[in-house]
Amino acid sequence: MKKTLMTLATLLVAVCANAQVFIGGTAGIASTGGEHLSDETTFKILPEIGYNINRNWAVGTVVGYEKGSFSMLGKDLANFNDAKAFEIAPYARYTFIRSKAINLFLDGSVGFAAGSQGNQDFTSFYVGLQPGLSLNISKHFSVVSKVGFLGYEALNPEGDNNNVHAFGLGLNGNNIQLGLYYNF
Repeated sequence: MKKTLMTLATLLVAVCANAQVFIGGTAGIASTGGEHLSDETTFKILPEIGYNINRNWAVGTVVGYEKGSFSMLGKDLANFNDAKAFEIAPYARYTFIRSKAINLFLDGSVGFAAGSQGNQDFTSFYVGLQPGLSLNISKHFSVVSKVGFLGYEALNPEGDNNNVHAFGLGLNGNNIQLGLYYNF
């Protein structure tokens, strides 16, 4: 038992000493409305933690909350205008362009969300790719932006045989996320 604890403590010190862990997250907010539409504000708060495996590869997970209209590939779903959902999404990140100030990356993620709209519960699943940009403002802090999604999404309302699924590319103002990372 003592050897196991010492091994774990040594591993923890080694990970922190090599500055390979990052924490932070992103948030997104969008407001829609119009002459024949009701005004709607949608937001996401998505904290995350990750580990840099090497210079180009990282793994992490996002655990967060979203409220507002539920959309698939950027298209709002008519019956899910006031949805609330809890989301978890592990990912693998590949940084394909790296410079002193800017990094461009691509996240490959698998996500699951569970939530409700009114008195109807639902689950959602997605797998896909999301591009991003990281602006390194200091040795420890980075400003991050993610936009778009290419992949598959499925929405399953509970007690309803009206499951919805989509495959494609979604690029619009409702899926832009901005965030801040702290790199240890």
